[in-house]
Amino acid sequence: MKKVGVAVIGVGFWGRNHARVYSEIPEAELIAVCDIDAKKAKEVAEKFGVKAYKDSRKLLKREDIDAVSICTWTTTHAKETARAIKAGKHVLVEKPIASTVKEAKRLVELAEKEKRILMTGFIERFNPGVERGIKRLRGKAIGEIVSATARRVSQWPERIGDVGVVKDYAIHDIDLMRHIFNEDPKTVFAKAGKLRHTRFEDYAQIMLTFSQGKTAFIETNWLTPYKVRKLILTGGKGIMTLDYLTQEITIETEKETCIPRFK
Repeated sequence: MKKVGVAVIGVGFWGRNHARVYSEIPEAELIAVCDIDAKKAKEVAEKFGVKAYKDSRKLLKREDIDAVSICTWTTTHAKETARAIKAGKHVLVEKPIASTVKEAKRLVELAEKEKRILMTGFIERFNPGVERGIKRLRGKAIGEIVSATARRVSQWPERIGDVGVVKDYAIHDIDLMRHIFNEDPKTVFAKAGKLRHTRFEDYAQIMLTFSQGKTAFIETNWLTPYKVRKLILTGGKGIMTLDYLTQEITIETEKETCIPRFK
């Protein structure tokens, strides 16, 4: 079977991870990497034995590249993604997909027009713990869900420079709430502020409401001295707690408390 030729545009913190993972996937062949920092591109390219580029337009001319990961700064996501789609490539773009809703809609329309696959890197959907938790939830392990609470906090990641904590952290939980409740929220209420960072918000509390008065609460910040990634789901028959980091699930009902073990 022919391998999928892939490339990574932007090889900073996350771009390097994309390159590493592609190099480990049997069905994929990492062909090239690109970064405006030529030294950085060369360093990553040499590590994986591939070609380095400074200009993504030159990389996209290669016919042996079927798909690309866009891991550049958020403000350039729309431009780089559109350029790749127009070049006939499928695209996995890091979140957020673009800086504005208008840009995001244009990218979706362009991908549909060019018949290219466009996906955003919402990795938590594929977290094994989340997948198992959703399966249990759909199986009514805690009855019908009525509320969900997510907490995603830690110190400020120095790799971030062009978005605040909502687009960097909370966006994962906003996406998961849509996935959990299987619909878009009806209303959104949010408060955010800056305590240590002058350019972007570094803490936020968000409430989403869904059909039948069901609610989701999200707490996120770049202020907490330790890392927490947790989700609590409340249903009519029990509560499910998920740790995104350990991927451990705890289900509590009036009859028992269990911690399912998975291979």
